[in-house]
Amino acid sequence: MASRAAHIPGVTMAGNFIRVRCEDCENEQVLFGKAAGTVDCAVCGSTLATPNGGEADLHGEVVDVVEAR
Repeated sequence: MASRAAHIPGVTMAGNFIRVRCEDCENEQVLFGKAAGTVDCAVCGSTLATPNGGEADLHGEVVDVVEAR
């Protein structure tokens, strides 16, 4: 039987969700600060974040940390 991750009270996920403003179209989008893949703007398609082996490289203005964990 495959093991499945369960929610354990008091244990939190490493990383934050960040609201980033696109430099090209001013759209604000929420993304994970440790993105494992390239994140593109949902409106214009420009790159908002690229993976970097840990914290993602952000290519827009950080507006807010939506959820600090």
